[in-house]
Amino acid sequence: MKLATTPEEQRRWMDQWREAAVYLEEVRRYDLRTLTEEKAWQQINAVQGELEQAWRNPDEPCGFLEQQAVFLRFRR
Repeated sequence: MKLATTPEEQRRWMDQWREAAVYLEEVRRYDLRTLTEEKAWQQINAVQGELEQAWRNPDEPCGFLEQQAVFLRFRR
């Protein structure tokens, strides 16, 4: 992956992301409009299952648990 190093490349990169943001927002709105209660519960259960798996296997690295540890340090 090549990084945008010149100001022109950086402008083009930002323009692409601004355009993509418009389409991503349309996708998000569509997903929310078409979300059924059943789909919502499936997604909730999937996330809950991942969290339960992380808590059952504390020796396995888990980004979520590491993130929570960072948040806890900043809170103190």
